[in-house]
Amino acid sequence: MSPLAQRPRSAAPRRPDPNHQHWGMLVFESLSGGVLAVLVVFALVLVVTGVYLIAVWPLTFWDLANLGLENIGPWINTILWSLFAGGTLAGYYVFSGAAFKPKQKARVPASSKSTR
Repeated sequence: MSPLAQRPRSAAPRRPDPNHQHWGMLVFESLSGGVLAVLVVFALVLVVTGVYLIAVWPLTFWDLANLGLENIGPWINTILWSLFAGGTLAGYYVFSGAAFKPKQKARVPASSKSTR
């Protein structure tokens, strides 16, 4: 007999787990969450600036010169990277499925009542 006929059949092929996600895709989705966080904050800054330019500036001519916003200039880069990192971590938490897994309840040991 040929060697092919003597080999036992292998088990049925395993079906891929539908919940399994490739790590590269998880990293991409997490980084997309960070970019989305930066874009949302940028959009909020644009809305606040627009409201200021439409409502506050024409009525008061307040030009924000006495607020001292130039003091936070060196921190802008740190703030943006922190925002991106926080959005990435939040994206990882959501896209990995950890946010949707049921949480286990803490087991409280049964208190034994001692009788005297």
